[in-house]
Amino acid sequence: MAGLHAALATRLQVGFDTVAPGWDPVLRPSSQAGTDFQANGALSLAKQMGQPPAELAAHVLASVDLQGVAVAEVHRKGFINLTLERGFLAASLAAAASDPRLGVDSVEVPWTVVVDYSAPNVAKELHAGHVRTTIVGDALCRLAAFAGHHVVRENHIGDWGTPFGMLIEHLVDIGEELGARELSVGDLDGFYRQARAVFDASDELKERARRRVVLLQSGDPETLRLWRILVDESMRYFSEVYHRLGVLLTPEDVVGESFYNDLLPGVVAELEAAGLLVDSEGARCVFPPGFAGRGGEPLPLIVQKSDGGFGYATTDLAALKDRFGRLRADRALYVVGAPQRQHFAMCFAVGRQAGWIPDGADAVHVSIGNMLGPDGKIFRSRAGEAVKLIELVEEAVSRAAGKVQEKSPGLSADEQAGVAQAVGVGALKYGDLSTDRAREYVFDWDRLLAMEGNTAPYLQYAVARIRSIFRRGGIDRSAYGSGRVPVTLDGPAERALARRLLGYEAAIQGALETWSPHKLCTYLFDLAGDFTCFFENCPVLRAATEETRDSRLELCAHTAAVLAHGLALLGIEAPERM
Repeated sequence: MAGLHAALATRLQVGFDTVAPGWDPVLRPSSQAGTDFQANGALSLAKQMGQPPAELAAHVLASVDLQGVAVAEVHRKGFINLTLERGFLAASLAAAASDPRLGVDSVEVPWTVVVDYSAPNVAKELHAGHVRTTIVGDALCRLAAFAGHHVVRENHIGDWGTPFGMLIEHLVDIGEELGARELSVGDLDGFYRQARAVFDASDELKERARRRVVLLQSGDPETLRLWRILVDESMRYFSEVYHRLGVLLTPEDVVGESFYNDLLPGVVAELEAAGLLVDSEGARCVFPPGFAGRGGEPLPLIVQKSDGGFGYATTDLAALKDRFGRLRADRALYVVGAPQRQHFAMCFAVGRQAGWIPDGADAVHVSIGNMLGPDGKIFRSRAGEAVKLIELVEEAVSRAAGKVQEKSPGLSADEQAGVAQAVGVGALKYGDLSTDRAREYVFDWDRLLAMEGNTAPYLQYAVARIRSIFRRGGIDRSAYGSGRVPVTLDGPAERALARRLLGYEAAIQGALETWSPHKLCTYLFDLAGDFTCFFENCPVLRAATEETRDSRLELCAHTAAVLAHGLALLGIEAPERM
């Protein structure tokens, strides 16, 4: 079903089309008491046409059918104020409540959306630097899939290149069994540091590692077998971390650098055939238009190095070509840190020059800002080292467990553990997702786990509190929230809550339009705030009449459903009790 905003905008568009076809009604929620929406499109149109805004707005309204939908009033300055009819609002709410999708339509034309996110390196730890890309990427996959798009998850792990000569030789030296054990229990950093220390101190190992890289790149079976041990054990550990974090990535989603290795010569050949390659200081480069250095000189994207080798830019071009070719992507999302902005912009420009990105399709760098510590610098441990992602998860759950034990001592030990897991992981995720993804944010445990403000615990508690209303009243919750119980919407707090509930579709659309999960977070926080206002002003179990009580219970159940569903789209669980 169309949301309130879309329903009104469609009707108003008919009137504006009589004056200027396609003119935007500029419909916004109203901040004026007693009205629900405000259309401001007549102001700019009147200025362009040289007419009085109020006169033009009245002319527009004359062609708009709002019968049974809203009462419209033209403000003397030319705004069109709209107050929804109570019956229309109640009927729209009932339709949304009865819909398994809570009033959110699937997209009419679904895309294939390929999402590149997380991307750890084999034999290296998933650390705090992977937190945001992993969490944001997972939320975008959930949102896009719910909207009706075909989502392809791609974990572009670093599993190829010269460091693997060193790592394979270290594996040989310490023994496969011990090496696999170190990797599988999550001591990836330890394994890598040991290999690096020996490598730096031994010319003999450096020579062995060099020869091993040659064997790896030439497809030597034994070397590939040893390489596969490193990859498989690392992925086994990564999968455990993803599971603990509640992220949907699996080993089947891995499409690492090695996958593209055989495609790299073809990429170079195609760019050469297209006349895009330029020799520059021995390297073969593409100079996409619009990119310049500080001195104004054109910037190159190096496709083949002077020694004949390929760099990560070549791999990224091969991945781009593969995603729009083999996978037929309509949108390819790269959920990667903000410092890579220029690199991806250049890759995308070259992809368009080469004809790999079809008309109507798009590659998008979903830019991710840094996570900072209290000192305003990149988040690290007190010892100055990168913080393991699994350690963040474990600390989040541990801190949440302390709060749950203090605030909910009546829960059983198993219930407390389940709530702590949901609250801790939810707090870690929401602290990230509620921030504009492109901005840096300061990581603060107290803020993330606070029961007030725009946090996951606040929203999770809002759901639990609503559910407790039914338990306290001994009321079957399943009888409410499905649109079967009439809603009366007598007071302003009830109307405000109903309007907000009917904005769920627009919130999801807004998040997907810019690939920004924080827009859904803002909506959920506002919805919880509207519910608090409703609950404080509209007695539920002690309502004056049974009809009013049922109406308010229906609003309660509908609100809990939307909050829990929205949190689930962010990958966050809403516990039954807290």
